[in-house]
Amino acid sequence: SVYEMFGNECSLSTGEVIKVIGFKINKLIASICENNEVSQFSAKVELPLNFPGLYKVVADKTPYVSIEEIARKVSIGPTRFGHPCFYSAEDIKLANFTIKHGEQITFNSVEEVNGAMAVNCVVVRNNQSHSFTLPLSQEGEFYECEDDQIYTLKEIAEWKIPKCRNRIVKLSNTLHIWDSSSPLPENFDGCLILMPVYEVQAVMKFRKDIVHILSDLDVEVKDVTDCYDIGSFLQPLSLEDIFERTSKEFPMVAEIMEGPSGSQKPYSLLSTGKEIVIYKKYQAARVLSSEMRSDSSKRHFLIPMSYKGKFKRRPREFPTAYDLEIARSEKEQLHVVATKAFTSPHKELFSVSVGDQFLVQQRQTSEVLYEGGKKLIDVLACEQILSDSYKKVLLPMYMEGGFVEVIHDKKQYHLSEICKEFHLPFNVKVSVRDLSIDEDVLAAAPGLQLEEEITDSYLLISSVSSPVESWEIPVYRSNMLVHVLSKDVQTVVPPVTRTTLEEVSEEECYMLRRYENLAFHPPPRPPKKPA
Repeated sequence: SVYEMFGNECSLSTGEVIKVIGFKINKLIASICENNEVSQFSAKVELPLNFPGLYKVVADKTPYVSIEEIARKVSIGPTRFGHPCFYSAEDIKLANFTIKHGEQITFNSVEEVNGAMAVNCVVVRNNQSHSFTLPLSQEGEFYECEDDQIYTLKEIAEWKIPKCRNRIVKLSNTLHIWDSSSPLPENFDGCLILMPVYEVQAVMKFRKDIVHILSDLDVEVKDVTDCYDIGSFLQPLSLEDIFERTSKEFPMVAEIMEGPSGSQKPYSLLSTGKEIVIYKKYQAARVLSSEMRSDSSKRHFLIPMSYKGKFKRRPREFPTAYDLEIARSEKEQLHVVATKAFTSPHKELFSVSVGDQFLVQQRQTSEVLYEGGKKLIDVLACEQILSDSYKKVLLPMYMEGGFVEVIHDKKQYHLSEICKEFHLPFNVKVSVRDLSIDEDVLAAAPGLQLEEEITDSYLLISSVSSPVESWEIPVYRSNMLVHVLSKDVQTVVPPVTRTTLEEVSEEECYMLRRYENLAFHPPPRPPKKPA
């Protein structure tokens, strides 16, 4: 059978030995779903894995009959997606612990315990975690728990579709404007049944690249695993696999079996067949930023702390008095102009006109007359700037107005100085571009909002043939496969690291913020306006 896939013609000859290294969902066939069944009016549509939008997973109503079935069909792994949750229809009595029926069990990993395979599990009771193992032989009736997380289609395909089952998802956020080329109906916000189409990933004896074979290709094969030396095949590794290796295994030399997509450096240097040195793995700080544009086409960037350009401040906008309180700092007084009028319901508090200017002081409480009695409410103390004097005024914290910052600071800042001295989000414009970058895309932006500082996983790499510079490659956003070579690293000290500005999609931007903020509580809601 001769076929062409990804631009490479490949022939599978009779007698050729193929080592299957993985299965991957290639695309999804979607049908509109009503009452957990395919709608009789729904046509099947093909969705690529990068189809935009965010989705909630609907819990599967079909039970699993054993822990072994769950381990075989559901993705359980070390990443944040690989911790599925189930509940048992009956109590499960263990040696020193009873799992109650309906109680949420989180599955963390599969490993060998006392010579038998088991799943490491956790149950949370009264804010306390209880760890235990369940053997694969444990039988029962296990159901998926509801999942309130939001995922991209690619994440669902990789982690949330059990083998031999379909998956129902609910569209949560489209993240893009609908157009006539979309396979889904306009304003669609219902459920879809996703049916995966797989591809087999394989390596061949005399090829150094990965072969992709669609699962519906008409080829007959025979399993020869037990009588063949599989050690003679190359072992492809993803960047996540490399990152999971211990620090003492670095540096290492590797050959790229499948390079990442992208024409910008460093991705244009990482072509198939190229040898690279991977010096180390680490976590690095980035500042997530977005262009200040009113339309939907604004771009998002991850800026490293090594960025050598300089920024000037741009005015921030504040929709409420509560936002003024969050933004004020001890370093400088916040000066704002009102862009929206507000009439106070209490004579003790100030009514704002468009154009009024204020210096923000601090939060405090004030007594107001309310329904014939006195009541304490939160207010923001400010000084109104008059033509030749200042007037002390109080603004209700719930006030929905509009304010724009007046900037007196003409200083130019490096990124690290902004993160140290000011609260993010923070509005800036590049005043001096970074000359070490071939094309500083930030300099072309009319303005940037520095949204928040995040931490991400990186590998430091350089080319074996010309190790004049090294690059930071993001582990979770670079679709790349390598195999490690048993060569010695000539230069153990990495060459100078080049600064890279990484552009991220709106979905990636959402994911970065979602996982960065898991550990934090949301800010308190602003006070409600009295009825």
